Amino acid sequence: MIKNGSDILIEALVEQGVDTIFGYPGGAVLNIYDALYKNSDRIRHILTAHEQGAAHAADGYARATGKVGVCLATSGPGATNLVTGIATAYMDSIPMVAITGNVGTSLIGRDSFQEVYIAGITMPITKHNFVVRHVEELAETIRDAFRIASSGRPGPVLIDIPKDVTSAECEYVPAGKAEVNETYEVTTEELETVAAMIAQSERPIIYYGGGVETANAGAALLELMRKADIPSAHTMMAIGCIPDTEPLSLGLVGMHGTVSAAWAVERSDLLICIGARFSDRVATNPRRFAPKAKIVHIDIDAAEINKNIGVDYSVVSDAENFLEALLPYIKEAKHDAWRAQIAEWRKTLDYVPQDDDSVIHPHQLLRTLYDMIGDDAIVATDVGQHQLWSAQYNRCRKVRHFLTSGGLGTMGFGYGAAMGAQVAFPEKTVVHITGDGSFHMNLNELCTSVSYNLPIITIIMNNNVLGNVRQWQTMFYGRRYSQTDLYRKTDYIKLAEAFGGRGFRVTNIAELRAALSDALQRTGPVLIDCRIDKDERVLPMIPAGGTVDDIVAD
Repeated sequence: MIKNGSDILIEALVEQGVDTIFGYPGGAVLNIYDALYKNSDRIRHILTAHEQGAAHAADGYARATGKVGVCLATSGPGATNLVTGIATAYMDSIPMVAITGNVGTSLIGRDSFQEVYIAGITMPITKHNFVVRHVEELAETIRDAFRIASSGRPGPVLIDIPKDVTSAECEYVPAGKAEVNETYEVTTEELETVAAMIAQSERPIIYYGGGVETANAGAALLELMRKADIPSAHTMMAIGCIPDTEPLSLGLVGMHGTVSAAWAVERSDLLICIGARFSDRVATNPRRFAPKAKIVHIDIDAAEINKNIGVDYSVVSDAENFLEALLPYIKEAKHDAWRAQIAEWRKTLDYVPQDDDSVIHPHQLLRTLYDMIGDDAIVATDVGQHQLWSAQYNRCRKVRHFLTSGGLGTMGFGYGAAMGAQVAFPEKTVVHITGDGSFHMNLNELCTSVSYNLPIITIIMNNNVLGNVRQWQTMFYGRRYSQTDLYRKTDYIKLAEAFGGRGFRVTNIAELRAALSDALQRTGPVLIDCRIDKDERVLPMIPAGGTVDDIVAD
């Protein structure tokens, strides 16, 4: 059948199972938006306030569902406004397809109105990108993009489509969804070697990351932990893979992880890393990380092996395939003395903040929040102190229910991600946790939630400072608070009402409970302005370049 490029794009997206696109129209994509209008019963379009919000929403949709998220923008500034969102997805290995329009092919390279070379701009922050010069290439390009985005180590792919390609016609041949038939052959030798290293170990630790979430390998990991009696610690990207109630789970590891997890890594004789990359927020001092341990690294991306930390043994595989293949080789074991030692560290060393219901301490805020929203709620955060507290005190017990920007650390990520999750799961409670600094980055997207009646609850930890940077200035810069005291007069109640939502201001835990109770009954977005002290700190903390010996815990 003969179709124009815009109709071919829609057909190819439907083939790939796309039901939602987040975007913003403009001249170079008018033909595509006309096709979306005619196919609104097949693909839902969410109009955001800004293209960056569209990219973050597509990212949040992908994180919450495991499917490829899709965003759409026009040429020039529309395309460049996607860049931060694409980079955020790239750093956290999130499958996303970003579609941009461009000027017609005859105008490319002439500094035409709203022309940029977005393929070149995004080359370092995409798995792959395409510039479609002929309409005959379009359908297969879409299929390739989805295959690349979701295969191997996932990530974003960009497709740039000149305007004349969206109007040109050609024969369209339907095809099915792009198949990702990847198998990682783990050899018997590899399995026997890892199993033998586990069997010989007296003080083993598993350190796992986002690759376990991507592969849906939490159940297999838990089975290994229990069978071999191995405690585990996780990165921020793996929150929810294993329930926080699991006795063998030591919680978060790294710069702001638990002291007991840091000591366990320090004293281990075998460290098994699964689906993580030894980032500088975990291996704060690579030369002194797990100094007494043999290190085994399992990762889907061979480029990560020996990149940050030299390892003793490695296997290139996705987490689920490796763990399921390994389990039959593992013998039942007990490490009673090791677990007893860790239990003692947990009892005597782990940081325990003090309660005071007359004010709002972050740990009490989060405890109250989780008590009221239940186990099925999705939490999205921005970046800063609130993110770290949310990771430390989370009670997330389900995979893909904690959405945060780990690698790039993007302030302003959270609201868009919350929108993507809420659109994907309208029946779930979605909570956006932010700080007043991060919230100001993309607060314009509140109008999107109002327009689409998305009942996102935003918790603003409002200390009127850039808390994380200020904490570093307090600890390492002699309290020279350069540009971290905000002195802003934003009235979040009036702001919420101006956008068409509802706002609350709370100063203690009783008021927080009342506001949350009201918010949970509403059908539209709510902001809760939670006043916290500007001198609240994220503890414990291992300074950059430090080790467990440098932990600050009071």
